[in-house]
Amino acid sequence: MLAALALLSAGGLLAVWIVYPLVIAGFAVAIRQSGGATRRAQRGTPPSSVSLILATRDDPHAVRARVLDCLAAASAVPSCEIIVAIDARAASTARADLALGPQVTIVSGDEPGGKAATLNAAVRAARGDLLVFTDTHQRFAPGALGRLAAAFSDARVGAASGRLELSESARHTLVGRYWAYERWLRRCEASVHSCVGATGAIWALRRSLWVPLPPALILDDVYTPMRVVLSGHRVAFIDDARAVDSRRADPSLEYRRKVRTLTGNLQLIFWMPELLLPVRNPVWPQFLFHKLLRLLTPYWALGVLAWIAAMMLSRIASMAALPTLVASLLCVMGAAVASRRLAIGRTARRAVHAGVLLQLAPVVAMMNGLRRRWNVWHPE
Repeated sequence: MLAALALLSAGGLLAVWIVYPLVIAGFAVAIRQSGGATRRAQRGTPPSSVSLILATRDDPHAVRARVLDCLAAASAVPSCEIIVAIDARAASTARADLALGPQVTIVSGDEPGGKAATLNAAVRAARGDLLVFTDTHQRFAPGALGRLAAAFSDARVGAASGRLELSESARHTLVGRYWAYERWLRRCEASVHSCVGATGAIWALRRSLWVPLPPALILDDVYTPMRVVLSGHRVAFIDDARAVDSRRADPSLEYRRKVRTLTGNLQLIFWMPELLLPVRNPVWPQFLFHKLLRLLTPYWALGVLAWIAAMMLSRIASMAALPTLVASLLCVMGAAVASRRLAIGRTARRAVHAGVLLQLAPVVAMMNGLRRRWNVWHPE
């Protein structure tokens, strides 16, 4: 039974992390080479005005710096306003410090607070044909807003996600490599039909497709794009519309973000059950493999590790293998002691720490989902 469990677990890991990405990448390459994406495009009218929306509960100094960056980015886009919505649960904010010009409007989030209620208040105050959403701790690359808005010249595009890049120090960490993999996968999914959700730091939506968010919603950047897909539109991925995260690499921060997003995926199952129906959801395989089955990764890994441990114990039971095992353990212990004084040892420990946190996140998210604990909005 343990061997069968290990085989099933290994199959699940391969299907979610290797087979599905390779299949979706193959479809994406075939579509691009055949010119299918170009043929599907329908000429439309690009938006004439943009509302750049920042919903936040962060420190006022961080928010002010972000507003200044948004003003610089907005200068390259015709008729662009900036809406800063302050969460009703946030501490008192010096709003006068954020009123940096006639383009900037400061509003209070709706009660009872939370990101969904804050976004609802922001969109009510917005006047643009295109809504662009962002977070506090990122910075727009030059031309990012213009490239994002240009995607809507295709009438089929209802929403578009930009590309989030981590800081230079984070790009070569385990978290950085995961994000590179995630960007590649979203690009492939968008080439086939739509990426499943959007990058919260930089994404846009046609104002005509906005629907007020339900209170306590966690993933507005997945909930709304999936509603766009269900309505018959596409969610594009614009690779050259970039936002750069200004924070250093922090596995604990990534862990909190993963707990929030994975909890939000479970929330979507309860609040949008039609996503589970292939006849309703045109990106059902992407949603299944990219969003849902990943939650089983730590359990599948545990099944494989249990089988490996059982095999090792059976080897230990053989006295003939005992001297070899002891020698191997001594070598491992010696290498571990030596590595503590080397940079490679510190790097390995950081990678292990990040890996453990990334696998713990789905477990905590599953507990949140079973308990219907949806209040997990952390500052972005």
